[in-house]
Parts: sequence; C-alpha cells; structure tokens
Amino acid sequence: MKALVVDDNDLMRSNVSDALRGDGWDVCQAQSAEQAFEMLHAETWSLVFCDVKLSEKSNEEGYAVLRRFTEEQPEAQIILMTGHGSAAGALDAVSSGAYDYLMKPFDIEELLRISRAVRRGIEKRNRRSTSGDLGTPNVYSSDIDLIGVCPAFVDVMKMVGRVAPTSLPILVTGESGTGKEIVARSIHARSPRVSHPFIAVNCGAMPSELIESELFGHVRGSFTGATADRRGLLQEADGGTIFLDEITETTPAFQVKLLRALQEGEVRRVGANNTMRVDVRLITATNRDIEQEMREGRFRQDLLYRLNAVTLHLPPLRQRSEDIVPLARYFIQKMVPAGNPPIGLSRESIEMLGNYDWPGNIRELENAIVRATALCDQIIRPEDLPERIRQFSKTRAGDFETRLKTDVPDNGEVLSLFEMEGHHIFRVLKHTKGNKQAAARLLGIDRTTLQRMIKRHQLTSLARDGKPNGLLA
Repeated sequence: MKALVVDDNDLMRSNVSDALRGDGWDVCQAQSAEQAFEMLHAETWSLVFCDVKLSEKSNEEGYAVLRRFTEEQPEAQIILMTGHGSAAGALDAVSSGAYDYLMKPFDIEELLRISRAVRRGIEKRNRRSTSGDLGTPNVYSSDIDLIGVCPAFVDVMKMVGRVAPTSLPILVTGESGTGKEIVARSIHARSPRVSHPFIAVNCGAMPSELIESELFGHVRGSFTGATADRRGLLQEADGGTIFLDEITETTPAFQVKLLRALQEGEVRRVGANNTMRVDVRLITATNRDIEQEMREGRFRQDLLYRLNAVTLHLPPLRQRSEDIVPLARYFIQKMVPAGNPPIGLSRESIEMLGNYDWPGNIRELENAIVRATALCDQIIRPEDLPERIRQFSKTRAGDFETRLKTDVPDNGEVLSLFEMEGHHIFRVLKHTKGNKQAAARLLGIDRTTLQRMIKRHQLTSLARDGKPNGLLA
C-alpha cells in the first residue's frame, strides 16, 4: 500500500498526500521528475499521482514519469494530474498506460474513488504492460486532431484509450458531425492493427443493393455489370479495422449476412460458393437511437449485441461549450498558411459562437470558421459569421433571459435538469444582487465551480439593482 505523489506545487502535493493517508496509504512525496526517478526502486509502488507539468522547462515531464514507471514497475497504477487537460491528452495518457487522468481542480471524492478502486484491484490486477517503445523519454506530443477539455468528452477519450489495444467491436453513437470517424481512426491508431488498413464506409451513402457487393465482394457474372472478380472491403481490411458509419441505414437482409460474417470470421462473395477467412476489427457508428431502431424492428437485436461490446457516446457540441473556442482557433490555424499573420477572434464573435446551438456540431463549426477566416481582416467579427449564427444569438439571448426571470412553470411542463440548474443559479444571483461570492456560499459550492456554471448557462451578470448588465466575468 505504498503511494507516491509527484508535484512541484507544495500545496497540491500536500493535499493529495493527506487525502491518501486518510484513506490508508503509506505516502511519499517527490517535487520533480528527477526525484521521482531516484525513488523509483526504493519501494514497490502501488499508486502514483503525478502532475504533467513538473517544471517551467517542460510541459510534459509527467509523461516521462509515466513511461519510466510503467516500464520498470508495471504493476504501479499511474494517475496523471493536469491543470491544462484535454481530450487528446486523456486519450494518450490512458493508452500509454495511465490508470486515470485528472483535470485540476478535482474533488476529493474523485481522488478517493480512484484510491479505493486501485486498492480493490491490487491482488487481481492483470494490466497490459506498456513496456514497448514509447518514443523519446522527455518529449510528448499528440498525433491526433482531438480538441477538447469538456469533462464528458475527456471521459470518452479515457475509454478510447482503454479499449483501443483490444479487439472488441465498438459502437460509436452521437449526432451527425460530432467526430465519430475521428474517434474510430484514433482507436485504430492506438491498436495492434495500426500497421494494417483502416477502411471507412458510409452505409447511408451507398445503395442497399450495392452495399453487399462492396463489403463482401463478388465474382464475375454474379449480376449485370460484374465483369470481373472483385475483393470486398472486408477482405481489403484484413488484419486491420473497418468502420461502418450509419449502420442503422442498412437493410435487415444485409444485417443477417454481416452478423454471420462476424460470428464465423469469414465472408462469401456475391455469387461465390466458397468462403474466405478474414480478421478485421469492426467499429460501427450511428446518429440514431439504435435501441429504438431495434425495438421497432428496423435493426436486428442479435446484431446489436454483437456490435456493442463497448459503446462510446460523443456529446453534441452544444453540451461542450468550453470546447467551442479552442476548436474554432484550431480551425483558424488550419486555414492560415504558414508564415501569414495570425487571425484572432473578437470578444463579440466568441460570445456569438458560444450562444449558438450548433445543430451540425463540429462539422458546422468548421464550416462557419472557414467562411469567416476567408472573409475577415485579421480579426473575425460578428459580421464575418454566417447570418444564422448572428440571428440565433440575438434571439436566444432575449428568450433565455426572459425565461430565467420567470418562475419554474407549473403548467405541467417538465424542465430538464440543465434548465432547472440555470433557473436556480439565476435566482440566487438575483437575490445576492450579483455578488458571486455570496451566491457561491448560498449554493454550497466554491466560486470556481459557480464561475463554470455561469459560463455553461450563459447567464448575464446582475448589477447591484438586480438588473442584467453585461456578461459575468
């Protein structure tokens, strides 16, 4: 029951250590990567909490600690802590062997949850070793385009990191434009199949009478136009991964054949008498409620249970408000040629991007930013954004403010938990006349948490007379 806490911040190191001691751990501390390396073989460590940034010289020294400990003490469970977390960081940390990835500030309950889970699993743990070549020890960089710090999205990336090394079939759900194919490619890139093909197929864009031939292949003369034998995409992906997007758009007849191919590990070309073995990992995706499709008879139950050994749900962009601006800046950087002056975002345009609902999700955001970047003069202003975003922002600001000022309706309308939270925070702020410190005390939360809630609900600040007056800082 030995635990090591590595952090250059004395207060953080002390707080984490005290919490672990209170939970029964024998805790030691290190304030640098070098000190942690010196202590590596002094004990058999069961648990290591390590900050990602351990000095001003490097932003990623925690990854060097992760690599050394997973190589030399693979039984140790490493938890990386960071004040600048991201979805890509979570994926790379977990897929490189980290047990978990915590973004500061985190609750003591989160720390204790990990502590107790590790303690329960000490005797029966059978973790995959990551002692392979992990690159230069003191340099870390992500090779994926996954932008985001939203906790829900970061949690999804943690799961991606855990399932990527396996061969389990994965179902990715989420609205159109949420990045399902990017996640599928990230899974493949961190799997043992990375040296083999990754093939993506959009089932919704393919006529139902052709999809069978495309996936399974055909022999010459099997139908009109089949002038030669052709390998199917499942054979082309042999040894690798095939990604079937919009799987719910397929017909029941095709679903039967796909199920058999998955069960038997073999395919039969259209018009052929013999079968051929294939070894592929299947990742599927849908923007529909696949459980509802199954209940209504449009999707086979037995196929669903074959596909969803692991289900990953990608949250829509409207639930990832803190990711909108980082994504927008990422798309701007992609658009601006190297050597050209950088392009910025005005405060007003940032507010409009945050107010919009993004029904097309990340794909729609990228389209809007590409347009604005082409039209702007070094600074993206509201007039550079599409008309629908400008109009929506004005309408929503008025409607939301009016709605928050009213009491919770008693006419039978059921509000979501999100709306109830927004109503309550607004009333408390109104009661305190905009005093956020007093509001935080009444709500029983700290000021940082209240600030996040204010940003999430896009609330306006309350002047001392209780009237809206600008944005909350």
